[in-house]
Amino acid sequence: MPQSELELRIDAFQEELQRQNVSAHTLKGYGGDLRDFLEYFTPPGEQPPGPNEIDVLKMREWMANLHAKGNSAVSIRRKVSALRMFFKFLTREGHARMNPAKLVRLPKAPKKLPLVMTAEQTSGLLDEVSKDESVPHPKRDLAMLELLYGSGLRVSELVGLDLQDIDHADRWLRVRGKGRKERQVPFPGKAAEALRAYLMKRHAQPGETGVFVNHQGRRISTRGVAKIVKYYARTIAGDAEIHPHSFRHAFATHLLGDGADLRAIQELLGHARLSTTQKYTQLSLTELMAVYDKAHPKAH
Repeated sequence: MPQSELELRIDAFQEELQRQNVSAHTLKGYGGDLRDFLEYFTPPGEQPPGPNEIDVLKMREWMANLHAKGNSAVSIRRKVSALRMFFKFLTREGHARMNPAKLVRLPKAPKKLPLVMTAEQTSGLLDEVSKDESVPHPKRDLAMLELLYGSGLRVSELVGLDLQDIDHADRWLRVRGKGRKERQVPFPGKAAEALRAYLMKRHAQPGETGVFVNHQGRRISTRGVAKIVKYYARTIAGDAEIHPHSFRHAFATHLLGDGADLRAIQELLGHARLSTTQKYTQLSLTELMAVYDKAHPKAH
């Protein structure tokens, strides 16, 4: 049986993605989703409908089938996203009159609570980082991680720190958050020690004001910090899921667990809305329930 129009257009779309140098992962994902879509609309011994014959009702029918087969909301959203890109390509090329995938409502994805390191795990990780002399800049790395955890900084805030933003005497940082909003954030004794040790060894290019610098002596990038965290996460914690933001989550959750006021945590994190901070309440309650279920004799 000759290739259908829909199949030909899917092949053309994948060729276009290759020309755009999209990642192999994206190419494989889109390809699989589009092949599944083609297969659903290709009854045995028949041709699938052409691109112009696929309307909102057909899209809804396909999504209902995905749901019936046990696909999660996240999986369905991803598949619809692939179809939106495909039909956008078709409309641009003149092979479809409209993009039916844009007219369907996406299922709501469940809100996932981030996994949080315990206080013992975080302290253990930082203790091991302090002993690692095999890396090129151990003192810098420890100071960065101590500030991420000790002050709950976003990684962008960490790399944005200038030398004049540090008040060593009173242990305060001037931090520029989202929307360039400034706030004052304290940093603890451990972070102060690590910062002092690093600044004594800091090798920066003339005129470089960034606190944390890379091997070239220039301000380190957020990507550079992410790579450093990933290295320690894998080699020490054995957990590649730990990333710079994990320390911010741990900072907020541990403060809340030790009785800190939610509004104070909001100020420290630089959240514009209290509702953003409240997700950490959910995290603490989740952990509390886990402890209860495990320990209480009447929990089961």
